[in-house]
Amino acid sequence: MVGVGAICCNYWTDKQREVFRATNGQVTIWGQKPVSIEAQYVTGDGKKRRSLLLASGWWGVSRHVNYVFEIALTFCWSVPAGGTGVIPYVYVMFLTILLTDRAYRDEVRCSEKYGKYYEEYCRLVPYKMIPGVY
Repeated sequence: MVGVGAICCNYWTDKQREVFRATNGQVTIWGQKPVSIEAQYVTGDGKKRRSLLLASGWWGVSRHVNYVFEIALTFCWSVPAGGTGVIPYVYVMFLTILLTDRAYRDEVRCSEKYGKYYEEYCRLVPYKMIPGVY
C-alpha cells in the first residue's frame, strides 16, 4: 500500500505542476490559489524569458518532493526481500545517491538561471527533499 501511495503521490506531484503551467497559474491547488513566483531570466542567446515557480501543493512541501516518492517506491520494491542481504537494496541505495546528487545539481542550475527569484523561492520552500531534514 505504501508503494501504491508513492506512485499516486508522484503522479499527483507532476500533475500539479503540469496543470499549473498549462493554466499559467490560474488554478487551485489543494483548494487554494497557488503561491508562485514569476521568475525572469535571459537565455544564452540573449532572449528574455519568464517561468512560474510553483510553491504550493506538493511543490510547497519541498523543492524535490517527487524524488522522495520515487525513492520510497524503490524501497517498497526491495522490502519483500527482508534481511536476505544487501543485493535487493542496491537499487534503492543507487537511486537515493543519484537523486540526492541530482537535487543538488538542480539547485545549482536553478540558482544560476533564476538568481534572486530562486533565492526567494528557496525562502518560500526551504527544504530540498525531506521537510524538516534536508
